[in-house]
Amino acid sequence: MDSYVTNIGGALLDRGLTIGTVESATGGLIAHTLTNISGSSGFYKGSVVSYSNEIKTCVVGVKAESIEENGAVSAAVAEQMADGGRRLLCVDICISDTGIAGPNGGTPVKPVGLFYLGFSCKNGTFSREYRFQGNRTENKQAAATAALEWLQDYLTGKWVP
Repeated sequence: MDSYVTNIGGALLDRGLTIGTVESATGGLIAHTLTNISGSSGFYKGSVVSYSNEIKTCVVGVKAESIEENGAVSAAVAEQMADGGRRLLCVDICISDTGIAGPNGGTPVKPVGLFYLGFSCKNGTFSREYRFQGNRTENKQAAATAALEWLQDYLTGKWVP
């Protein structure tokens, strides 16, 4: 396991912060990585893999209008997933992802490898767009890594919302 992931666990524990995830395209990979950290039960509360739009709206609280207007792969949906997950899971921080892992499903406007990550914390809810160039597995791993690096930047003060 990368040392930065272990450092994330230590930083969450030191600050008494809890985290959860709402994942779509990564299918639980972020949660898997976080729960591989020894002592993760002290900071990790749970996750929702909201692969379908129905779960995004009915469980997580994404507005159906947002999906209709922007598509499921959008900044608005990533933000609503993170914000809804933060409330649902009763956590201090929630990370979300939505994207097109491939090899199918892309369009000229939304190509394979397009991901949006969401991040919700006490300071607000935010999103970032990424465009990865790998195969399905590589794109999922790249999105999970990007989400965890964003978390690390938040915990170390490199990114302040």
